[in-house]
Amino acid sequence: MSNPDIGAGGMEAALERRMIDIRRHLHRNPELSNEERETQAYLKQALEDAGLGDVRPVAGFGLAVDIVGTAGPSNRKVVIRADIDALPITETSGVPFSSERPGVMHACGHDAHAAMGYAAAVLLDQQKQSFSGTVRIIFQPAEEAEPLGGRRVVEEGLLDDVDAAIGIHVDPYTATGRIAVGAGPYTLACDIFDVIVTGNSAHAAKPSEGVDAIAVACSMVTELQKIVAREIDPYDPLVISVTGIEGGGAYNVIAAEARLKGTIRSGHEETRQKAWTRLRQILEGVAATHGARVDIHLQRGEPPVINAPEMVEVVRRAGSAIVGQENVLALPGWTAADDFAFYSEKCPSVYFRLGIRNDAIDAVHPLHHPKFRVDEAALPQGALVLSTAARTFLQPPE
Repeated sequence: MSNPDIGAGGMEAALERRMIDIRRHLHRNPELSNEERETQAYLKQALEDAGLGDVRPVAGFGLAVDIVGTAGPSNRKVVIRADIDALPITETSGVPFSSERPGVMHACGHDAHAAMGYAAAVLLDQQKQSFSGTVRIIFQPAEEAEPLGGRRVVEEGLLDDVDAAIGIHVDPYTATGRIAVGAGPYTLACDIFDVIVTGNSAHAAKPSEGVDAIAVACSMVTELQKIVAREIDPYDPLVISVTGIEGGGAYNVIAAEARLKGTIRSGHEETRQKAWTRLRQILEGVAATHGARVDIHLQRGEPPVINAPEMVEVVRRAGSAIVGQENVLALPGWTAADDFAFYSEKCPSVYFRLGIRNDAIDAVHPLHHPKFRVDEAALPQGALVLSTAARTFLQPPE
């Protein structure tokens, strides 16, 4: 006979319900990067209500809590990272707990990450007699935008005494009930650029008397695409995306200024440097060709996430125990970026993906989409893999 106190994911039903409640509360009340004040306070209270002590603020609007095993003395320490920030997107998912903050949405699943981090903390606190060492759970702000929370976590020394780190991300391309993980580079580096194109204003009826900043900017967008298409080996990952263009005002005035912004995502440092160089050369060349001026600002962001083989094996073992070996997929990484990369620069780390795709409930939309949905049936699995992986790492070698 099944135990009514155990949920479908193998977690106590009460904890599963609390985890889902937390996720839905955060989804209704999303906060942007470096503005997660209410999220921080809510999660702190939730952790303290669950009996966890020494929940401390870190990295601005983040939190950290240490769970110390009591099975024996050990200095080993592992981090679980759960990011908590939302995106400037207007939600159209239609879920009954949709965002109540216009223009802000948890469209990347960080509400689910935070809820799974909470459940993993409670599970580990309940199981602390079964392991030695320490699990530090970091509820990290500002994964989506500068100044990045992952960089600040490192700068504040939160990883200085840590032996390894574990990160999770929901994956709308992988079915619920499966996880994906692999060794080596698992996300791309991400840098941002801002460009100001300056021309000369003129009457719209006499464009020859001015320099049309919008026309110049459009030429720049077209030419930038050729870096990837014609200058980079197709097996060398590079993605350049212009994600914003702004300029002009009145219908009858040629714009004197236009602005572009976007991202450069790369898998190797040499390619990263080449992309920066060629972007500058192309933008300056197009501006000169049309008699315009250009100001370019490049900001270096997170490096690639690198999965350590020994940590991948830890997640594979934990995942096999929770979802079955056949559901632990050796899938390649993706072209998204994640500031968990700062963790992987500091210590052996693993970043794995949790399948949340479910066609029956329309959980099929990509990350950062206004209709993005999470299949909540996956959350107990994610929390259990996180907690099991942490305990697996802390087990002394046989």
